[in-house]
Amino acid sequence: MNIELSAVEARVIGSLIEKEVTTPDQYPLSLNALTNACNQKTNREPVMELSESQVQSAVDALMKKYLVSDKSAGYGGRVTKYKHRFCNTEFGSLKFTKQELGILDVLLLRGAQTPGELRTRTNRFCDFADSDEVESVLKGLMAREEGPFVARLPRAPGSRESRYVHLFSGMVESAPEPEPEMESAGAAQGPTLNARVSRLEELVAELQAQIQTLLPKP
Repeated sequence: MNIELSAVEARVIGSLIEKEVTTPDQYPLSLNALTNACNQKTNREPVMELSESQVQSAVDALMKKYLVSDKSAGYGGRVTKYKHRFCNTEFGSLKFTKQELGILDVLLLRGAQTPGELRTRTNRFCDFADSDEVESVLKGLMAREEGPFVARLPRAPGSRESRYVHLFSGMVESAPEPEPEMESAGAAQGPTLNARVSRLEELVAELQAQIQTLLPKP
């Protein structure tokens, strides 16, 4: 994969993909609409305060990378509008399912996420039966021949889920599969511990019997 986006470029691409799916009647976006989308205070982490000139600079850079196109002609107005060419278009090779695209767009707009967070936050794009299905799609994105497109971060202490990040802003080495939960390990050790306790109880009973034989009879 030879795509590498700055933080602002990732926000622009993520915003264009989001609006194409969620508000298709308002897509493509003018520079003003795109700036507002980038600066949204909901569904964005971190929240940005970009100027139109900053967004325009990012758009110009993305056009040079053939990831955004100018659709000023043919839309019945003088305002220049923009649409992404990032994926699922006739211009590029990247093709994603609805579930894959939903995950990638949330990662572009909101940074590292757990499978549980992704399941909730992709509901505008697609449906997942449970977090296991999200993890299955994430593993597919990690294993894609033209990828990988996401990486698993090391699990934070006390956290029950790993977080995942997109790799369109630079490579991150994926952490290994998390070890089984401690409760499971403890359950596996349970029979051994029970056997040790039973053996200790037997030894105590034997010692008590021996002590009774040494005591003077009444």
